[in-house]
Amino acid sequence: MLRPEARDHPLAAVLRQVQPDSCPWRYNFHCHTLCSDGSLAPAELAAQAIELGLEHLAITDHHSIGAHEAVAAALQVAAGRGVAVPTLWRGVEISALLEGCLVHVLALGFDDQAPSLQPYLQGMACVGPALRCEALLGAIQRAGGLALLAHPARYRLPHGRLIAAAADLGFDGAEAWYDYEQRQIWSPSPLICEAMAADLSKRGLLQSCGTDTHGLALNGR
Repeated sequence: MLRPEARDHPLAAVLRQVQPDSCPWRYNFHCHTLCSDGSLAPAELAAQAIELGLEHLAITDHHSIGAHEAVAAALQVAAGRGVAVPTLWRGVEISALLEGCLVHVLALGFDDQAPSLQPYLQGMACVGPALRCEALLGAIQRAGGLALLAHPARYRLPHGRLIAAAADLGFDGAEAWYDYEQRQIWSPSPLICEAMAADLSKRGLLQSCGTDTHGLALNGR
């Protein structure tokens, strides 16, 4: 069940609208730039987001929010010209241990000045106790953000077990809609994504979607 603070988070209202076809044309809450292991410069990603007609966007570089200000500036310039631009949310992808398995966690809609998250925004994974999901989850929540398990079916443990463990810890949701086949044009993988979405819905948790773009096209992997 979603915690009260998450229910009232402004991004939660957006995530409740996520559907299988929301990405890549309306929403994208998982993509990368040159500030981690992506291929797009922040300004290039912003330009593609506008061209695609995205309504909501989060840049989720690994352990870095370095692209956010540049993307925000590019979107502001475009908006000043009367161009429709997406709402930009703070985002970052962070490595952590869940059930002894190394997973990725999407932190979304947080205060980037919050001291609790600073150890996780230094360009590399933490070590020691800070690597545990319990520690990371507390840091995200103290920063006012939402914590979602990224691509739950990409790990060595079954997605059902990982989603259950994340839910028990107090995660706010998971990336339900993801292209595990990594097609040229993003499309959610059938059956497995539907199963995860049903699991999350049953638990009352949020569902996100994203292209996990590392290449040169924001509408694909």
